[in-house]
Amino acid sequence: MKKIFLITYFILFNSNLYASNISKVYFAGGCFWCMEESFDKVEGVINTVSGYSGGHLKNPKYEDVVKNTTGHYETLEITYDSSKTNFPKLLDIYWINIDPFDTEGQFCDKGESYKSVVFFENENQKKIIENSIKNIEKKFNKVVVTYVKKFDEFYMAETYHQDYYEKNFIRYLMYKNACQREETLNKIWG
Repeated sequence: MKKIFLITYFILFNSNLYASNISKVYFAGGCFWCMEESFDKVEGVINTVSGYSGGHLKNPKYEDVVKNTTGHYETLEITYDSSKTNFPKLLDIYWINIDPFDTEGQFCDKGESYKSVVFFENENQKKIIENSIKNIEKKFNKVVVTYVKKFDEFYMAETYHQDYYEKNFIRYLMYKNACQREETLNKIWG
């Protein structure tokens, strides 16, 4: 609810700024609840929305996506103020919140819909992603298996998925701890 109020306030009182400085980026990094928590803390991020992208099924539901037949990935739509942050900075934050070497999914979530994907909207973003991957591969001497895909369309996930980490904090922490997400990220990124 606080996000909706802040966005409404921002739009009403800063409409010129809103039109020129607001951008979106789309990242898939396994569980979108965890991705949402990570990006909500970033300065310049205005809003995050959990959803689905990358597949062929129009208006997918969670039950469709987890069957791994739709081509969709659990994806986070990130709306940000480009005067405060930018695509390369958000990409850097993305990397340290995933395991770019996991071929099966992310952490305890396995299957096609949980694999990591960086979506690009133009050739400049694609080059930034490719250079970033080269740097990670050089640093770790390992192949990055994160997909790089052209962004097409984003479908918002069901309401109960939005802000799940805030609305269901204890259940979320139990899930996150059981998946050993933090431990795995610390082993990779330090």
